[in-house]
Order: sequence, then C-alpha cells, then structure tokens
Amino acid sequence: MHSQDLINAIKTRRDNLDVTQEILADLSGVGLRTLKKFESGKGNPTLETLNKLGNALGMELVFTVKNLNNKP
Repeated sequence: MHSQDLINAIKTRRDNLDVTQEILADLSGVGLRTLKKFESGKGNPTLETLNKLGNALGMELVFTVKNLNNKP
C-alpha cells in the first residue's frame, strides 16, 4: 500500500465514522498537528502513530512478506 492509499484509507474511515480530526487526535493520543500533517501528506508518521490512529478507528495495519521468488 502506498502512503497516499494509507492516508485515504484513514481519512475515509474517519469520515465514515463522522469523526473530526480533533476527536480522532483525542481518542488516539496522537497530536492534532501530527494528524493534520499526516492527512495532508506532509507528515512522516511512525509505526506507533499509525497503530494509534488505526486502533482508534477500528483498523489494523498488517504487513505481509512479498513473494521472494519474484526478485528483480
């Protein structure tokens, strides 16, 4: 998943739940400034920050191992 896809997924979920940035920042423990920078594509959130946002929105960040047989 590319970073813009991740941003869009979080923004869409937040909108679907009718949660403002302020409420999400409060629920997740992530600073409002950090959240705004992330959603505008200007931030570089840590994995911990992404997990906090995901947990507050009922989302899960999952990593998968790529098929190693398709190495370039």
